[in-house]
Amino acid sequence: FFLIQELLRVMRTIDDRIVHELNTTIPTASFVGKVDPGQTCKELYESLMDAHTNRERIIKNCISQTSAVVKTLKEEREKAHEDAALLKQLRKEQTKLKLMQSELNVEEVVNDRSWKVLS
Repeated sequence: FFLIQELLRVMRTIDDRIVHELNTTIPTASFVGKVDPGQTCKELYESLMDAHTNRERIIKNCISQTSAVVKTLKEEREKAHEDAALLKQLRKEQTKLKLMQSELNVEEVVNDRSWKVLS
């Protein structure tokens, strides 16, 4: 899970630097003729969309995989009620699943913040 969090942190760089990106994308009066602000804004918009889509896909994929593991462990737990190691593994996976689901909420907040700055 910590590797996923680190990957998401790196992938959220564009959102963290959105104000800087806008400031460097939109030309000042002296550069208006040299840079097409419409094209550069479009490219920034597309890269932001791609970043959001990719991060959401990664998070949902992790949630899906962890949910499958939790389901399997629950089924095994029903067969072996007294297996402490199995219960410990189930709790660990359930915690990981909750963390990933909360990461999806964080992603929504990050995305909303970026779109508010961009609009």
